[in-house]
Amino acid sequence: MSLLNENNTLILIIDIQEKLLNAVFNKETVENFSKIITKTANILGIPTIITEQYPKSLGETVSCIKENMCSNGEIFEKDTFSALDNVSIKDAIKSKKRKQIILFGIETHICVNQTAQALIQAGYEVFVISNACGSRDENEYRYGLERIKSEGGNIITAEIALFELLRGAKHPNFKEIQSLIK
Repeated sequence: MSLLNENNTLILIIDIQEKLLNAVFNKETVENFSKIITKTANILGIPTIITEQYPKSLGETVSCIKENMCSNGEIFEKDTFSALDNVSIKDAIKSKKRKQIILFGIETHICVNQTAQALIQAGYEVFVISNACGSRDENEYRYGLERIKSEGGNIITAEIALFELLRGAKHPNFKEIQSLIK
């Protein structure tokens, strides 16, 4: 297990869409920390990929994420639970040539879990941001995180990710990113 490295990291946001976000038990927490991680990725220039599960029915990615996404961010529609079962998404991840994946979204025990499993099997180092993940049921959320951890995923928080990416107070973006969590 290693620390996150901003030059080897990609952000993968799973299905934080209007109807799904409104259904999770921890909506405000997911929304807040998703926005913080997305802003951080934008500041640091970390590539970001967003998935949307059947947006015609579930709505688009929530505005607080889309507004803060890097200009090089990409949004992909999917109809599979694992994002890697979508060839376009799998190819987009591979094209970034990053081996560490910061992963978060909805629902923890379904799409986040299955995507994490596929990423781990494909040889990526997966870091799941627990406070930016949500499920309709708290028990399902907890067991989803446990399942990911048991298969080799790293379960961390948004602050752990931010400070690992920064490595120290001398990072040129330290104050700007630190202000996101104050």
